[in-house]
Amino acid sequence: MNGTRQTIPAGTVLFRPGDPCPGFVVLHEGSLRVTLAAANGREVVLYRVSPGDVCLQTFACLVEGRKYSALGVAESELLADILEPAEFHAVMARDEAFRQRVFAAVARRFADFEQLVEDVALTGFEARLARALLRLAGPGAVVRATHEQLATETGSGRAVVSRQLAAFAAAGHVALQRGLVTLTDRAALARIAGERQRVAGNPDRPAERRP
Repeated sequence: MNGTRQTIPAGTVLFRPGDPCPGFVVLHEGSLRVTLAAANGREVVLYRVSPGDVCLQTFACLVEGRKYSALGVAESELLADILEPAEFHAVMARDEAFRQRVFAAVARRFADFEQLVEDVALTGFEARLARALLRLAGPGAVVRATHEQLATETGSGRAVVSRQLAAFAAAGHVALQRGLVTLTDRAALARIAGERQRVAGNPDRPAERRP
């Protein structure tokens, strides 16, 4: 498999809605964030692409010959091989191992989408925000993100995020600073993140807490 090796600086916009697909990205280092914006300006993070993952937007564009419908931004410096469309189709046709890796990665990405649908449509906002904080903190205790960025992560509004963060802080679950959220009680957040409730018609309403 050939391709053009590129180093892409953090913050680079790789694609925007309406852009044609320049080729298939084989990511070796870094993280690509893909977001979708609604007509009202609200954004939601669809997924992140890490080494070994496949960008579904790019895959769909190459397979169906359509243009991008989402925004892709390098969250960190990327090291990637770019396969031109013709080369991607040729490798898919002749290289069974590559083809299986791509299909397996696409299948994993659909599982991520199922989780996204559950989070946005079927889960109360309190649990949704707790999940986002735990995911972004990773094994650590610090999330470097503004309330606006957390709103994008959860598919919600900034005011909703601010209210829920204030509630978490009052309960002792987090400590808040400008652009910084410190998780002070991961166990409590994990319990909240595990709660699920079908919130028909109002996904931003906090889930009801059982006594």
